[in-house]
Amino acid sequence: MRNQRRIENEDPTPYWQKLYDIDELEALMQGTARAGLPISYAEALDCLGFAFSRPKMRALCVALGEVDRRAAKRGEPELAVLVVRASDKIPGQGWWVEKNDSKYKGPWEGPKAAKYIRDIQAKAFAYWKER
Repeated sequence: MRNQRRIENEDPTPYWQKLYDIDELEALMQGTARAGLPISYAEALDCLGFAFSRPKMRALCVALGEVDRRAAKRGEPELAVLVVRASDKIPGQGWWVEKNDSKYKGPWEGPKAAKYIRDIQAKAFAYWKER
């Protein structure tokens, strides 16, 4: 049996923060909003210098939550909604769980979800267009 000594991580920095520079991610998302177009998970990772992988995508989603928390504190519209699946242009399950909008009770896929997403995205596009 190998000696399996557990080494505690003394660095309190969250995993996603080690992987992504939040200021850089925030600037990317603001630029995406200014352009008026959503960006896929793979495109976002590529812009940040990473190849797509599910673990990196999950860390990206957590980091996007931090971007949205910062935006909310400044009274700005959310930006994580701009990162979407390439297949249907709708954010993945993690966004819906994090959003937890009590006003929207519809599906997370399909035309109704797409309209809901476009409406939220439009707020970010309008806000950042002139900034």
